[in-house]
Amino acid sequence: MKPARTRFAPSPTGHLHLGGARTALYAYLLAKQTGGQFLLRIEDTDVKRTVAGAEQEIIDGLRWLGLDYDEGPDIGGKFAPYRQTERRAIYQRHAKVLMDKGRAYPCFCTPEKLEKTRQEQTKRKENPRYDGTCRNLAPDEAEKRIANGETHTVRFKMDQEGTTTAHDHLRGDIVTDNKQLNDQVLIKSDGLPTYHLAAMVDDHEMQITHVIRGSEWLGSFPLHVNIIRAFGWDEPTWVHLSVFLKPSGKGKMSKRDSAEANKDGHSVFIKDMEELGFTPEGVINWAALMGWGVAEDDVMTLNQMIERFSIDSLTPSPAAINFQKLDHFNATHIRLFSTEDLAARLKPYFTREGLTVNDGTLQKIIPLIRERLTTLDDCVAFGAFFFKDAVSPAPEDLVAKGLDAKRSAEVAKKCLEILSGLSSIDHATAEPALRSYVEESGLSPNQVFGLLRVATTGQKVSPPLFESMEIVGREKSLRRLENAIEILEKI
Repeated sequence: MKPARTRFAPSPTGHLHLGGARTALYAYLLAKQTGGQFLLRIEDTDVKRTVAGAEQEIIDGLRWLGLDYDEGPDIGGKFAPYRQTERRAIYQRHAKVLMDKGRAYPCFCTPEKLEKTRQEQTKRKENPRYDGTCRNLAPDEAEKRIANGETHTVRFKMDQEGTTTAHDHLRGDIVTDNKQLNDQVLIKSDGLPTYHLAAMVDDHEMQITHVIRGSEWLGSFPLHVNIIRAFGWDEPTWVHLSVFLKPSGKGKMSKRDSAEANKDGHSVFIKDMEELGFTPEGVINWAALMGWGVAEDDVMTLNQMIERFSIDSLTPSPAAINFQKLDHFNATHIRLFSTEDLAARLKPYFTREGLTVNDGTLQKIIPLIRERLTTLDDCVAFGAFFFKDAVSPAPEDLVAKGLDAKRSAEVAKKCLEILSGLSSIDHATAEPALRSYVEESGLSPNQVFGLLRVATTGQKVSPPLFESMEIVGREKSLRRLENAIEILEKI
């Protein structure tokens, strides 16, 4: 396959979400596998809906995911600029080409006139569409009105007879009667282009070979191929991806579904995923398999995806969002990270809790907590006690099952006596000594070690007890046990 030039072309009108990330991922994989280039283009012509900071969030999100683009608004490239608002003259020039060919025309209809027509069509139960008022204006009349400064748009002159056959790589030929198609606006009254013109022009000018985009553009697909053919250009390979369904599998994912997901520690927005402790490796592995016909449990790195990817393996079948699969892939990739890599990723989660992290200690606890992590921020629940001077166990948690506070205090004192008499509390020394006490006392391991766990870590669930005590250290562990005895004696 020849080197592919692909692009991710989002509008900066909101957060980068899962659908956009998957589109960018597939475009990236195809470009890299074929030795081509992957571009970022910002389609910001809908000025009213543009959100401050959204472009930077897109850039940051792609970099976090590891989808480094070869050309883009912040790094430039051969076909700069890569923001559509900075390419206005290019679109004006191409619109004039279409008008000179008789494939576009100026439209002077006011928004009020268009709205009135739409309402009348709706009353007649017709599909709202442009009624062609300006379609057959004499060229000299149109030029005079433009020269007089009359506000106008530029519309595409769609063929009204015959059919349009548009070929999608996943769905095959899509045939549409031209009489169902509309004379869509190409240049708005403010001089900026609509997506329909700008994207087609930019894809041609930037030599894009494969247009990978969401299925929401299937409705405009016939228009887009007509625009390209009107210019006489070669068409790119079109790939319209499968739609995402809500976790139930019924209907498209909505804002309400996203809000529900947030309650469970999930999100469809990339920035949220990062803050929630998901890894880019887990996220792209999960996203890749929703629409790619490979085994659903395939664990792959980005480089492995590049090796295996093929647009022939993509499927148009809707994909239900399964957050449990995200948890699975995220946890699996966490297991694959080296100790040094995982330690570097976990450290920010500890420090944002106000903890001072010793790097040596952090690397020691990785083997103890790695298997317990689903997301990176889980490290706080399992490992914060390692970096605290003291812990504050709940009094009721210190009372061993089947014992009262007084008896629990006696058990704690015996444990303190045993541990104080040891030269070291590394697990190889402390565990045999305390197990001997358990056997002699007639108490269960759960009673003794459970009490000791809460006293040492401040929590009922923790990494392995004796290995944890060894890392916490002799002095600090004994001090925590003394504190537990004081708490029990006050109950």
